[in-house]
Formats: sequence, C-alpha cells, structure tokens
Amino acid sequence: MRNTIFLWVLALGLIPSCNAQKLLEVNQARLENTLISLAEFGKKPNGETNRVAFSDADIAGRDYVIRLMKEAGLAVFIDFAGNIIGKREGSDTDLKSLGFGSHIDMVPDGGNYDGIVGSLAAIEVVKTMQENNIKTRHPLEVIIFSNEEGGVMGSRAIAGELKPEALTVVNSTGYSMGQGIERIGGDTSRLKEVIRPKGSLAAFLELHIEQGGILDREQLDIGVVEGIVGLRWWDVTITGMSNHAGTTPMNLRKDALLAGARFIQAVNEEALKLDGKQVATVGRIKAYPGAPNVIPGSVVLSLEIRDLSDRTIDLLFSNIRERAEAIARDSETQFEFTLLDTTGKPALTADWIQEEIRRSSEALGLSHRQIQSGAGHDAQDMALICPVGMIFVPSKDGISHSPREYTSAKDMANGANVLLQTLLSLDKK
Repeated sequence: MRNTIFLWVLALGLIPSCNAQKLLEVNQARLENTLISLAEFGKKPNGETNRVAFSDADIAGRDYVIRLMKEAGLAVFIDFAGNIIGKREGSDTDLKSLGFGSHIDMVPDGGNYDGIVGSLAAIEVVKTMQENNIKTRHPLEVIIFSNEEGGVMGSRAIAGELKPEALTVVNSTGYSMGQGIERIGGDTSRLKEVIRPKGSLAAFLELHIEQGGILDREQLDIGVVEGIVGLRWWDVTITGMSNHAGTTPMNLRKDALLAGARFIQAVNEEALKLDGKQVATVGRIKAYPGAPNVIPGSVVLSLEIRDLSDRTIDLLFSNIRERAEAIARDSETQFEFTLLDTTGKPALTADWIQEEIRRSSEALGLSHRQIQSGAGHDAQDMALICPVGMIFVPSKDGISHSPREYTSAKDMANGANVLLQTLLSLDKK
C-alpha cells in the first residue's frame, strides 16, 4: 500500500524523480567575469568605459574576445567587413549553420552591457558545450559584428546592404567606416565577398539587453522579441519671415519657430491617436538667425517615426504632414520634408523561433512575455538572409546608452541559458 501511494505521488510530480535531469546551464560567474574583464578595455580614470568602434580600445577588446573564442574551441577569423566569426563544425555536413552573437563596440561613454551581454553569452554557450562534450548536428557560427553602434556596419555588409557612400561616414574616433574596416583587419576592396545569399544560414539568434524598462518594471525574466521596428528620419524645414522682434506686431508675424512648436505638439498628438505601439519624435530643432531680437525666419527640426509596420509608418507620416499643411496655412509659413537615411525596415522574428524561445524559458522556469524592440539591432539585417530570433533580458530601470546601464549577473545567465536551450532545440530541426 505504501509503495502504491509513493508511486501515485511521484506520478503527480509532487516528488522529483531521481531520473529527472537538470537542464544544462552556463557558468554564471565566468560569464560575469568576462564582462568585467572586457570593461577594462577603454576604461577611463573615472571608472567609465569608452570603447567606440575603430578606437585602440575597440581593437584591444576585439583581441580579448578572439582569445575567448579560441579558448572555447572556435576556429576564428575576421571577414573583410571586420566581423569576428568563430566556427564550430557540426556532425552533419549537409546542414546549414546556426548563427548567434551581437557586438562589443559602444556608443561614446556608453554602458558595458549593450551588445556585450549577447556577444559574451554566445561565447559562454559554446564554452559550455565544449566542457560537456556536446556536438551539434548543425555547424555553429558565433558572429561579433563590427561597428554596430555606428550604423550596423558589419551586419549590413553581410546582408549586402552596406552602401559605398557609408564608407565615408566618420565616427567620433575621427576614422571613416572605410578607414575603420582596414584598422580592424578588414579589406574594403573585397566587401562583396562578405555578402551571404538568402538562406545561407539555418537561423540567427541574438541575445540582448532590453534597453527599455518593460521587463524590469514587470519583474519578468525574458522578453521574446516579436520584431524589430523600422524607422524613418526626416529633416523638416519651416520657412517664415525674419523681422524685427520689437517693431513687428504679433498679428503680422510669420514666425517659423512658433509654427515649429505647434508642429512638435501635432507630432505627439497624431502618434497617440493611432492604436498600436508606434512612436514619433522630434529630437532636434534649430532656429535661424538665432538672435533674441529677431523673429525666427527659418527652422530645421528632425522627425523620426518607428513601428513594426511600414504601413503604420506611412499612415502616421501622412497624418503628420496634413497637420503641418494646416499649420502652414494658419501661420503663413511653408513646410518642406526631406527623407534621410533609415536604420532599417521593420524585421519580424520567425514565429517558430519565438516558440522555441518560449519553450526554453518555461523549461528553465523563467517568466517571459512577448515584446517588440524599439531599437535597431544586427538581427534586423540578418533577417534579410535567414529566419531570426531575439531574446531580451532586463535593463535595470530601463537605462541604456549610459554608464548607468546595468543587467544583473543572474539575468545575464538566464538569457544565456535560454540561448543555449533554444540553440539545442533548433539543432534538432
């Protein structure tokens, strides 16, 4: 009778079976230590780190990462766009590679987690496989993309989207993209050889900090990214008439700055009118001639719209433009919109990869929710050539691109473990 009751309780899962196997997990302390070590490259006297792409600190940090990759058993090389790629053979030579990784370059005076968590977690995942003698069927590729913060340079090159004119863009180090590629071991004369055809990878995964406050505020472990928003930028030029600020009556003015203020309010109102998660921002404004005693005759401001849908971006811009036309008529000014370069088109992640991320999170006992990425990532360009998935981990207080950026060691390890288990699941497909 006692044995019967025990078996009944065991079947209900009230007592763990001695045959139950704990899922393989990464070494949390080691992952944290590699992040702390990488933060030393570019460290300033005040303790903050500055490791902008192409800088001496970036090159030293890349050398450190290459050493970690080799210690994990990866065959490492630098492609002609400066991407660091580590390969691990699979047991089935007919299968395409599973790619995963992120970037280690930073915005000026940024934080030590953006991109870095995903890069070091990718290496830690391979190291864990190495230590546990796990051989995947698919070949694996860890990709540390070059100059993500300066225009997703490395991933754009792989996707065939890096335009020749981009090579002349200069970052805060004083080097252009072209010069930077040469500095970090690439070759601008052979960039076409970096391009990978559509379908050349089985899938690509990127682990990243959320860079927002949703997971932290809701106290959730994992974000299952449904897509990366597209964005478009415009310069908006408003032309009125400069005149003497003391002698021109208020009702006779053609004040471009006043029209600009009304336009900024209209942008906010139109973004809030539509259902959805679209955002619209005016983040820069300049008034000319810029004198206290002169009515502004010209204003140039920025307009940025982001959403997962191109159609929504089109609709919101159309509504904003209609409001601008009404403001122009009322204020006797003129509005001109100039479309600038965009970070990328909206990129939806693959549903089946999202499902594997959810299953891996649940198997590890981690809470999760679906979430969209309001920031651009290398996975956005990789989506042009293969199915992609993204895993988010919390950013403390939603802070990013700041020295105050922080993700706990536990949260980093949670993300790395989800990455590991998702890769093992995808490897069975």
